[in-house]
Amino acid sequence: MIARLLTYKLPIVLALAVLVRLAVLLAFPGVFAFDQTGAVHGSDAYDAYAQNLLASGVYGRTLGEPDAAIPPLYSYALAGVYGLFGRGYMQVGLFHTLLDVCSILMLFHIGKRLMPQGEWVGALAGFLYAFYPYLIFQNLTLIDTPFFMFLLHAFVLLMVLLRERASLDRGTWGLALLGGLVLGLSVLSRPITPPLAVLVAVWFLFRLNLWQTILRLLPVAVMSALVLAPWIVRNYQVFDAFVPMTTTSGANFWQGNSEYTVRYFRAGYDVQWTAPELTTEDLSSREADAERFALALQWLRENPDKIPELLWVKFLVYWSIDITPRLNPVEGQLPRLDYQGNVIPEEGDAGELELGGLPPGDPVGAYSTPLFDQIGRTIHRLYWGPLLLLGLAGVVLTLRRWRDVSLLWFVQVSMTLVYLMFHPSTRYRVPTDPLWFLFSAYALVWLWHWGQAYLTQRRKGAKPNESIAPI
Repeated sequence: MIARLLTYKLPIVLALAVLVRLAVLLAFPGVFAFDQTGAVHGSDAYDAYAQNLLASGVYGRTLGEPDAAIPPLYSYALAGVYGLFGRGYMQVGLFHTLLDVCSILMLFHIGKRLMPQGEWVGALAGFLYAFYPYLIFQNLTLIDTPFFMFLLHAFVLLMVLLRERASLDRGTWGLALLGGLVLGLSVLSRPITPPLAVLVAVWFLFRLNLWQTILRLLPVAVMSALVLAPWIVRNYQVFDAFVPMTTTSGANFWQGNSEYTVRYFRAGYDVQWTAPELTTEDLSSREADAERFALALQWLRENPDKIPELLWVKFLVYWSIDITPRLNPVEGQLPRLDYQGNVIPEEGDAGELELGGLPPGDPVGAYSTPLFDQIGRTIHRLYWGPLLLLGLAGVVLTLRRWRDVSLLWFVQVSMTLVYLMFHPSTRYRVPTDPLWFLFSAYALVWLWHWGQAYLTQRRKGAKPNESIAPI
């Protein structure tokens, strides 16, 4: 019976992924039911943009006033869900569950094509994704993470399929154009995939020559540019200036490269609670964002000796086995500048950094409760920590397949570099964790085969020092 069930391992994994998400969604309505509680876990900005799109057709946080504070695609998708099924946490949760199921399905096929023992590795990685506690919670909140993960996995799988094509037939051109479409959409969701696209070209050269690589990837680049063009044109009309994606990239760059960055990260806080003093009066304007970017560049130029520590601290934050940030502002009497995310730091009795002043009912306050701060963090460490180490072992064990598995390295490298440039946190890393699980899964499969081979040889009377090569 077990053997028969294992032949349906992928459908079983997908069914389990749906069941566990439905169970969590139904068990914790007080956390997820933003339409009833008024507290949006994830980002209330997406909710506001989606409602305003339906009400006015204008993309803006303020009704009827266009802006480009965040990438647009997820807000449009959310507006579609609201328009078809109504605004509610159950609709959002089911939509995100569908995206997770699709991502698990694509993860399985990526593993099947790139890894030794690929079918088992892909299924096991899908299982690890399905039960990843952090992603279960985050992907049931109102956040763009599951949407971006769907596009990221789709792009990686399409590139794998495209490189496999032996000839330039209609199927090859179709994959290239579809890959470009998905790449462009991923940038409209989170503008962090262009570095990965560059490394994909390097990965193609490991199997194909330069001309073959150009012919396959040029349509990808052209199609992605065509997808981005309407948004860039729209922004030029709104701001009378070239704004390729958002008017908050300068803020993100400043938060990751300022005098406060290392101190806040070492204290355990996110640097989103910092903001510079600006000469621009309208703090939400494109000009203010450009000033933030210029201030960050100025700090880097004036403090080259602090850059190594800055990068090392950000690297540790990004790859921490703990959920980062470790601390969050709490409700209390510590002063707060305003409710735009600018918190005044206070010194504790021992000189440590403390942040507070959250308004009552702010969703961030929940992350300091025992459910999140103690139970949730402990579960995450016990789940992600061993899988991180197993993944490192899997990287070593698959080195002989480097021409194929290096695509998975490049995913991690590109995303790490992006967030070392800006500012990292666990929620920014987790979209790539399932692709890391492919290495973790291979290590587990390798250990299983090693154990089976060892026991078989022991039963046959093999000497203990005889080599065992299970895979």
